[in-house]
Amino acid sequence: MLYREAGDFKTSYVADSQTFPIKFDRIRYYIVVAIAFGVVPFLINDYWANAVFVPFLIYAIAAIGLNILTGYCGQVSLGTGGFMAVGAYACYKLMTAMPDVPFVIHVALAGFITAGVGVLFGLPSLRIKGFYLAVATLAAQFFLVWLFNKVPWFYNYSASGQITAPERMMFGIAVTGAGTPAWAKYLFCLIILFALAWLARNLTRGSVGRRWMAIRDMDIAAEIIGVNPLTAKLSAFAVSSFYIGIAGALFFSVYLGAVEVGEAFGIQKSFLVLFMIIIGGLGSIFGSFAGAAFLVLLPVLLKNILVGQFGWATDLAAHIELMIVGGLIIFFLIVEPHGLNQLWRVAKEKLRLWPFPH
Repeated sequence: MLYREAGDFKTSYVADSQTFPIKFDRIRYYIVVAIAFGVVPFLINDYWANAVFVPFLIYAIAAIGLNILTGYCGQVSLGTGGFMAVGAYACYKLMTAMPDVPFVIHVALAGFITAGVGVLFGLPSLRIKGFYLAVATLAAQFFLVWLFNKVPWFYNYSASGQITAPERMMFGIAVTGAGTPAWAKYLFCLIILFALAWLARNLTRGSVGRRWMAIRDMDIAAEIIGVNPLTAKLSAFAVSSFYIGIAGALFFSVYLGAVEVGEAFGIQKSFLVLFMIIIGGLGSIFGSFAGAAFLVLLPVLLKNILVGQFGWATDLAAHIELMIVGGLIIFFLIVEPHGLNQLWRVAKEKLRLWPFPH
């Protein structure tokens, strides 16, 4: 009887339009946030940080960014890996050129630089859409990876062609470099994810989000009622690329520490983030979290079971993982196109009506 709307009256428009209209949902949300900020940092170790929590937080940022573009605005993109590379290399150049500037400003500036690149490659969306736009963004993916490989200035003329994050401190605590504690990595990424998720939620349910969804549903009708396709589409590309650039900067500097663009930000990275929003649910902030959690936890779970318990070869477990992910994508596209988010929504609706059948 806790999960009910009966007796939960709203006395203002603000209360009526809140993200969690049911009191039980709000309480659960506050508990999850309190555990994430107040409990996990004291229990986390290097394995859980590097294998689960930090990649989940970073991929969730990238998934939210791609979901804004594809899920909310309907613009298909296969250039996520390339835009993450822009964020990573922009962060590297800023860290080496301005070592005295706080690291969080480097991450934010890397996001803004990626937003500008995203707008540039988003210009074809004004003329093409669907499959043709996907091919255009795929071309951006290959071009950006080629550019960072072939121009030595981007990796400071390093003989190896890699970029390595120098150590940076925040409030006297290392957040990049080999000596970074696990809880510092986790907490730094969590704070950024929390702020960006809050911003994305408010953007998507405001006037900007309504313009994006109007373009997604029917761009001609949206233009007739006064939505400017130029500003709507390019703003979606800018905001999406901003999020993805920040994810790329964190992926390079906080998570890996050293990357080579072809290995870390290849086409497989673009497909991985795309699979996250397909499985999690298009047009949903929660779906971005669910898809990122699913595809980060799945390899860890399969490795522990197939390799650790059954003693199978690592490459066999990796191929089985690809088969499972492919099968799940086909399943969700056929059975439930809205992904895990829709399944969660249906489960909550049934719980609210239980034990009544209607």
